[in-house]
Amino acid sequence: MSPPGRPKGESPSAQREGSPVSTRSQMDTQGIGVGRLVVGAHYGLSSYLLQRLTAVVLAVYVLLLGGVLLFTRDLSYVGWAGLFAPLWMKVVSLIAMAALLYHAWIGVKDIWMDYVKHTGVRLALQTLTVLWLLCCAVWSVQILWRV
Repeated sequence: MSPPGRPKGESPSAQREGSPVSTRSQMDTQGIGVGRLVVGAHYGLSSYLLQRLTAVVLAVYVLLLGGVLLFTRDLSYVGWAGLFAPLWMKVVSLIAMAALLYHAWIGVKDIWMDYVKHTGVRLALQTLTVLWLLCCAVWSVQILWRV
Protein backbone atom coordinates (compact mmCIF):
# COMPACT_ATOMS: atom_id res chain seq x y z
CA MET A 1 0.00 0.00 0.00
CA SER A 2 1.34 3.46 -0.88
CA PRO A 3 1.80 6.06 1.83
CA PRO A 4 -0.66 8.96 1.78
CA GLY A 5 0.19 11.65 -0.75
CA ARG A 6 1.99 9.31 -3.18
CA PRO A 7 0.16 7.67 -6.09
CA LYS A 8 0.29 3.89 -6.31
CA GLY A 9 3.47 2.61 -8.01
CA GLU A 10 5.42 5.86 -7.70
CA SER A 11 8.95 5.56 -6.34
CA PRO A 12 10.11 7.45 -3.24
CA SER A 13 12.58 9.45 -5.37
CA ALA A 14 9.65 11.00 -7.23
CA GLN A 15 8.59 12.70 -4.01
CA ARG A 16 11.84 14.68 -3.93
CA GLU A 17 11.64 18.13 -5.37
CA GLY A 18 13.17 18.44 -8.84
CA SER A 19 13.40 14.69 -9.46
CA PRO A 20 13.07 14.22 -13.24
CA VAL A 21 12.28 10.49 -13.12
CA SER A 22 9.34 9.16 -11.15
CA THR A 23 9.11 5.42 -11.90
CA ARG A 24 11.31 2.56 -13.07
CA SER A 25 9.40 2.35 -16.33
CA GLN A 26 10.15 6.03 -16.98
CA MET A 27 13.83 5.34 -16.29
CA ASP A 28 13.80 2.58 -18.88
CA THR A 29 12.07 4.72 -21.51
CA GLN A 30 14.40 7.67 -20.88
CA GLY A 31 17.52 5.53 -21.27
CA ILE A 32 18.59 5.86 -17.64
CA GLY A 33 19.81 2.99 -15.52
CA VAL A 34 20.17 -0.71 -16.24
CA GLY A 35 17.68 -0.97 -19.10
CA ARG A 36 19.31 1.66 -21.31
CA LEU A 37 20.36 0.97 -24.88
CA VAL A 38 24.10 1.48 -25.31
CA VAL A 39 25.22 2.25 -28.84
CA GLY A 40 28.50 3.19 -30.43
CA ALA A 41 31.73 1.57 -31.45
CA HIS A 42 33.19 1.44 -27.90
CA TYR A 43 36.60 2.76 -28.91
CA GLY A 44 36.79 5.07 -25.91
CA LEU A 45 38.93 3.03 -23.53
CA SER A 46 41.39 1.80 -26.14
CA SER A 47 41.77 5.31 -27.60
CA TYR A 48 42.29 6.70 -24.11
CA LEU A 49 44.96 4.11 -23.28
CA LEU A 50 46.74 4.44 -26.63
CA GLN A 51 46.83 8.21 -26.32
CA ARG A 52 48.38 7.89 -22.87
CA LEU A 53 50.91 5.35 -24.20
CA THR A 54 51.91 7.64 -27.07
CA ALA A 55 52.25 10.50 -24.57
CA VAL A 56 54.68 8.40 -22.53
CA VAL A 57 56.69 7.56 -25.66
CA LEU A 58 56.85 11.26 -26.53
CA ALA A 59 57.87 12.22 -23.00
CA VAL A 60 60.71 9.66 -23.03
CA TYR A 61 61.86 10.95 -26.44
CA VAL A 62 61.82 14.57 -25.26
CA LEU A 63 63.84 13.63 -22.17
CA LEU A 64 66.32 11.67 -24.33
CA LEU A 65 66.65 14.50 -26.82
CA GLY A 66 66.98 17.04 -24.02
CA GLY A 67 69.70 14.95 -22.35
CA VAL A 68 71.61 14.62 -25.63
CA LEU A 69 71.29 18.35 -26.34
CA LEU A 70 72.43 19.17 -22.83
CA PHE A 71 75.83 17.60 -23.54
CA THR A 72 76.13 18.78 -27.15
CA ARG A 73 78.26 21.84 -27.72
CA ASP A 74 77.67 22.30 -31.46
CA LEU A 75 74.11 23.46 -32.19
CA SER A 76 74.79 24.40 -35.82
CA TYR A 77 73.38 22.50 -38.79
CA VAL A 78 76.42 20.23 -38.78
CA GLY A 79 75.85 19.44 -35.09
CA TRP A 80 72.16 18.66 -35.64
CA ALA A 81 72.97 16.53 -38.71
CA GLY A 82 75.58 14.68 -36.64
CA LEU A 83 73.05 14.13 -33.87
CA PHE A 84 70.55 12.47 -36.20
CA ALA A 85 73.13 10.60 -38.33
CA PRO A 86 73.39 7.40 -36.20
CA LEU A 87 70.87 4.68 -37.04
CA TRP A 88 69.68 4.37 -33.43
CA MET A 89 68.71 8.07 -33.33
CA LYS A 90 66.86 7.79 -36.63
CA VAL A 91 64.91 4.78 -35.39
CA VAL A 92 64.09 6.41 -32.04
CA SER A 93 63.04 9.59 -33.83
CA LEU A 94 60.81 7.63 -36.23
CA ILE A 95 59.17 5.83 -33.31
CA ALA A 96 58.57 9.19 -31.64
CA MET A 97 57.20 10.64 -34.88
CA ALA A 98 54.83 7.69 -35.29
CA ALA A 99 53.69 8.16 -31.69
CA LEU A 100 53.15 11.88 -32.31
CA LEU A 101 51.12 11.27 -35.47
CA TYR A 102 48.97 8.60 -33.81
CA HIS A 103 48.51 10.82 -30.75
CA ALA A 104 47.36 13.64 -33.03
CA TRP A 105 45.02 11.30 -34.93
CA ILE A 106 43.28 10.14 -31.75
CA GLY A 107 42.82 13.70 -30.51
CA VAL A 108 41.57 15.18 -33.76
CA LYS A 109 39.34 12.16 -34.48
CA ASP A 110 37.71 12.58 -31.08
CA ILE A 111 37.16 16.28 -31.75
CA TRP A 112 35.51 15.53 -35.11
CA MET A 113 33.36 12.78 -33.58
CA ASP A 114 32.24 14.93 -30.65
CA TYR A 115 31.53 18.24 -32.38
CA VAL A 116 30.73 17.52 -36.03
CA LYS A 117 27.29 15.93 -36.14
CA HIS A 118 26.76 15.67 -39.90
CA THR A 119 28.16 12.29 -40.97
CA GLY A 120 29.32 13.38 -44.43
CA VAL A 121 31.18 16.42 -43.13
CA ARG A 122 32.73 14.37 -40.32
CA LEU A 123 33.89 11.69 -42.78
CA ALA A 124 35.39 14.34 -45.07
CA LEU A 125 37.23 15.98 -42.17
CA GLN A 126 38.53 12.64 -40.91
CA THR A 127 39.71 11.73 -44.41
CA LEU A 128 41.50 15.06 -44.80
CA THR A 129 43.08 14.60 -41.37
CA VAL A 130 44.37 11.13 -42.28
CA LEU A 131 45.78 12.42 -45.58
CA TRP A 132 47.47 15.33 -43.82
CA LEU A 133 48.98 13.04 -41.16
CA LEU A 134 50.21 10.60 -43.83
CA CYS A 135 51.87 13.48 -45.70
CA CYS A 136 53.53 14.55 -42.44
CA ALA A 137 54.75 10.97 -41.90
CA VAL A 138 56.27 10.75 -45.38
CA TRP A 139 57.87 14.15 -44.99
CA SER A 140 59.39 13.27 -41.61
CA VAL A 141 60.83 10.02 -43.00
CA GLN A 142 62.35 11.97 -45.89
CA ILE A 143 63.91 14.48 -43.50
CA LEU A 144 65.32 11.86 -41.13
CA TRP A 145 66.76 9.57 -43.78
CA ARG A 146 68.22 12.42 -45.81
CA VAL A 147 70.65 13.24 -42.98
